[in-house]
Amino acid sequence: MFDQMPNAQPQFLTVGEGEAVRDIAIIVRPAQAGSDAPALIWLSGYRSDMSGTKAVELDGLAAELGLACIRLDYSGHGLSGGSFRDGTISRWLEEALAVIRHVAPERVILVGSSMGGWIALRLAQELARQGGPKLVGMVLIAPAPDFTSELIEPNLKAKERKSLAERGYFEERSQYSPEPNIYTRALIEDGRQNRVLDGIIETGCPVHILQGMKDADVPHAHAMKLVEHLPADDVVLTFIRDGDHRLSRPSDIALLLSAVKGIVGSSTSRPIPA
Repeated sequence: MFDQMPNAQPQFLTVGEGEAVRDIAIIVRPAQAGSDAPALIWLSGYRSDMSGTKAVELDGLAAELGLACIRLDYSGHGLSGGSFRDGTISRWLEEALAVIRHVAPERVILVGSSMGGWIALRLAQELARQGGPKLVGMVLIAPAPDFTSELIEPNLKAKERKSLAERGYFEERSQYSPEPNIYTRALIEDGRQNRVLDGIIETGCPVHILQGMKDADVPHAHAMKLVEHLPADDVVLTFIRDGDHRLSRPSDIALLLSAVKGIVGSSTSRPIPA
């Protein structure tokens, strides 16, 4: 059972079998009694975790509105077990699905940042295919679907290709951490199996995308390309002219919370405060 107190400590869910077993850290904020509103599910970016600014602000919004909020750290991230170098989109998707099925909300809104946007889009496909909670909305922050094949592979330098071939990974200096980013051959090869920008993406729900125009990691043209693959959905794309990749300034957070409130409001019979 999960701690039902508002400031619940992380609980752990075991995912996988044999050598692939890992303990996934989860924090679940329960909904206010009697609430019919969907649960918010936070999906972090590459090398980010559930204690980041946007994740904590989302949890605060859930507390304010009496909503359930589910946060997790992927394996190799934050408080979760497992090696970061073993991480792939398939592996992290498996973990997110396992957490959703374990907590078992009836309806969900997925809020994905950067790589979390890719995980969110794959979750939408898997929930539609396998069944599960009803997906009633998505908010994607600087989404990076297919980033391995669209943004990394085409720009690989010769020495990076050599490192991938000989060592199975390459390193890249990070703007956000003294530790370099590590991209493995397994991540890149698995990314090809999880592409979503190769056809129509049917989420079956409203999608609000927030994208900075000064994003050095995911160009704003990538968000426009994603919209082209979402023709059947109610899609809003908000460009933030001076926004970077993180979109963690107070003004950016305000836009995020407003986008989430808008989708919550359209999916519940209860009025949502402005």
